[in-house]
Amino acid sequence: LCPNTEISHRDAVPCADFSPSKKQLATGSSDKTVMVWNLNPKARAFRFEGHKDVVTAVHFSPSGDLLASASRDKTVRLWTPNIKGDSTVFTAHTATVRSVNFSSDGQRLITASDDKSLKIWSVHRQKFIYSLNQHTNWVRCARFSPDGRLVASCGDDRTVRLWDTSSRQCINTFTDYGGPATFVDFNASGTCIASSGADNTLKIWDIRTNKLIQHYQVHSASVNCFSFHPSGNYLISGSSDSTVKILDLLEGRLIYTLHGHKGPVLAVVFSREGDLFASGGADLQVLMWKTNFDALNYRELLSRHSRRVTPDPPPHLNDIYPRSPHLHHTQNETVEVRAEIHLLQLTQFIKQLNSVLRLKHCWTAVDRPSTGIASASTCTYRQEEEREEDEEKERLGHGVMDLLDEHCGLPPAFRSTLEHIVQQLDILTQTVAVLEERLTLTEDKLKECLDNQALILQQALQTDEPSEQRGAEGPAV
Repeated sequence: LCPNTEISHRDAVPCADFSPSKKQLATGSSDKTVMVWNLNPKARAFRFEGHKDVVTAVHFSPSGDLLASASRDKTVRLWTPNIKGDSTVFTAHTATVRSVNFSSDGQRLITASDDKSLKIWSVHRQKFIYSLNQHTNWVRCARFSPDGRLVASCGDDRTVRLWDTSSRQCINTFTDYGGPATFVDFNASGTCIASSGADNTLKIWDIRTNKLIQHYQVHSASVNCFSFHPSGNYLISGSSDSTVKILDLLEGRLIYTLHGHKGPVLAVVFSREGDLFASGGADLQVLMWKTNFDALNYRELLSRHSRRVTPDPPPHLNDIYPRSPHLHHTQNETVEVRAEIHLLQLTQFIKQLNSVLRLKHCWTAVDRPSTGIASASTCTYRQEEEREEDEEKERLGHGVMDLLDEHCGLPPAFRSTLEHIVQQLDILTQTVAVLEERLTLTEDKLKECLDNQALILQQALQTDEPSEQRGAEGPAV
């Protein structure tokens, strides 16, 4: 990843957005201006002046012929991103406007404000339509879903809210935040939302099940912004710790940390194709980065340097919806199945495999001695029993492989999957055994605590009875 530095503004850069054609990059600044950078090196940049205070947000329309900006001056402006720079002013908010976003059809605009409201605007008629009011503090960000039927918003009331645009009602609220929620957005498929917080966290929720599916705490300060890669496989985040971090959502891990900025990172955004992204910061800089996610050796590098060893990997987006082909890959992978495999043969094989798996499942039911001091004969018996179990597991594992060899007509992908299942069953068996031992220890400790508590209560009752008797036998007046 190589940065290309453009020092453009005279103050912090809290917002940025690429045009759909990737020919322009718009940035807004605390110097009250909007800059439109033409990415062709020979073309000039445009500086738009009109806002009377800090520009807090910018967003291109889907067609790229309009640019919306929001400001602390309580207004929203629609610009034509050309040399003329004509603009139309929208006024309806009564406080700082923090966020602006076009719907996917370009017909509507949503804004979020410190007046605790969201407002929906008609772009064609250039007028305010309606408000959404349930936040109890400043609203920092609002985004349309890809299909335009939902809106996600977040704010200083420590909530992320999901709205239905047809009923104009809040249909869900996520409240698991230790501070203000700073940014929110939908993934490309619209099945999940991500949100960042001043508590240094970044969370991804499945909005169909309302469950938290990923939780990252990779920054050491407030996460101010983030952006999904168009493929849905990656996410970049910017933080007050001066870093930009890149997460692989399919692997559920941090893969890059970028240190180009010398102050808080206030804005990050991917281009529509995902081959570029830009970041803006309090250091007055706008950095443009070229991604290398699709380098040939990327997956090989991950597999060589990191092996997944946990029996239950953390859930990720690939568990929620089928992974779509990456936008940069045009070739489709196919699996060929030989026609010589008969249905009867495959059915018999599956029955044999099921019998083996049932035997492996029975390993988890092996009784283990409870805690305490065991005799030498007991220890010897346990060692022999464990050795026999290991030999039986090895024989069963080889049995599965023999079955695979007998049915060599199965495709290699299916064989690899079955081998992986056998390995995971081994790991699961070991995990269950460890949990059984820990449960036994916990039960013993709990029983000991209950016995001690009963003994203390009994002693307390015995101490109280003589005192009552002495009080009853006292001298009469």
